[in-house]
Amino acid sequence: MCSTRRDLIPHISLAAVPFAATAHREPVLSTFHEKLALLRADIVRQGDRVYDLTQKAIESYFDLDVAKAGTIAHLDDEVDRVDVEIERASIPLLALGPTDPYDIRSVLTIVKVNNELERIADCAVSIAETVLREGRSTERIPDTFRVMANSVLGMLRDSNRSLAKNNASTAQQVLLFDDTIAGFKEKIVLDAQEKVAKGTISASFAFRLLAVTKSLERIADHCTNTCEQVIYLESGRIVRHRPEGWSEPISPDS
Repeated sequence: MCSTRRDLIPHISLAAVPFAATAHREPVLSTFHEKLALLRADIVRQGDRVYDLTQKAIESYFDLDVAKAGTIAHLDDEVDRVDVEIERASIPLLALGPTDPYDIRSVLTIVKVNNELERIADCAVSIAETVLREGRSTERIPDTFRVMANSVLGMLRDSNRSLAKNNASTAQQVLLFDDTIAGFKEKIVLDAQEKVAKGTISASFAFRLLAVTKSLERIADHCTNTCEQVIYLESGRIVRHRPEGWSEPISPDS
């Protein structure tokens, strides 16, 4: 049996092999950034997918298009599938050991935005289900609702753009519009209550209208959550909402 004498093993200084250490680390970092780039592309496509689904759901309510509403659940299945894939791909990225704060925030942002998009799709499904239950109706959708719906679609479009381009300025503009959506909702609720009291619209129509309005408000909330994440990604700061409205990002240490 061979025995190895410790004094026969030459001493190797770590300082003498910097290239070996560097060569070991660079492929890990390169793999991280390659996978992160692919994941970013996936989340951007998911945002486009959710926008398309939401637009179709809102159009189906405007037009009381039962056929179009019937396609939303199938589109949502695809959103759910991609949602799981993105989440499963995100967590192992952190195991690659990124140390740069921006890289870490990038992964966390993808995970959180992925969840927001999935919830937006769920709200769109709720709108489509209202159409499928309601069918045809002769009662007129109020103009304020149409303005609110188009505004929410605009928020979703711009929140997706802010994420795709890492644009904190666009994200801030979306946040500033949140109070406007709340104002639309309040006006729609009051108007529906008055019309039900006067007998100019049915209680069932008002109930369905308010249910869809609530779904739109939730979509707007998820858009603002996405934009808060974009601001956090780019600045490392936390966006806080106060009773008086949106304020500039505040440092986590504040």
